[in-house]
Amino acid sequence: METKAKQDYRSEISAKTTPEESFDKITRVQEWWSKSFEGNSKKANDVFTVRFPSGDMYKIRIAEIEPNKRIVWDVIDAYQGWVKDTAEWRGTKIAWEIKKDNDRVSIDMTHVGLVPEIECFSRCRRGWDYLIHESLSKFISEGKGLPV
Repeated sequence: METKAKQDYRSEISAKTTPEESFDKITRVQEWWSKSFEGNSKKANDVFTVRFPSGDMYKIRIAEIEPNKRIVWDVIDAYQGWVKDTAEWRGTKIAWEIKKDNDRVSIDMTHVGLVPEIECFSRCRRGWDYLIHESLSKFISEGKGLPV
């Protein structure tokens, strides 16, 4: 009997930078994800909340941190008013892996639990694609992100 592998959202970017710089930029959430930011996002057990003009809200706790290599965020609360299960992100994890590759750094983000079976998947995938490939990438390479 075959089982279908879970297809968590995943995205990867690379930039001519250092692991230290990449790590620092990922933790500066308000400069690439959401202009409406409260809390702290730098060390283990920090909690922060991002809000969007649509009314969407995500409250995140930093579950793991390995400086310049790995960050894991736990989504501890969420609200998306445009889906039936308004808290479907609650209990998901967002994992960041940072790896040096010659003169570049690759950043691999996996949103564990953001899978095609949940209602927000296609819209959330488009949001993450923009945030990672446009905003975070620009913030890392040019010093100015495009937070929503």
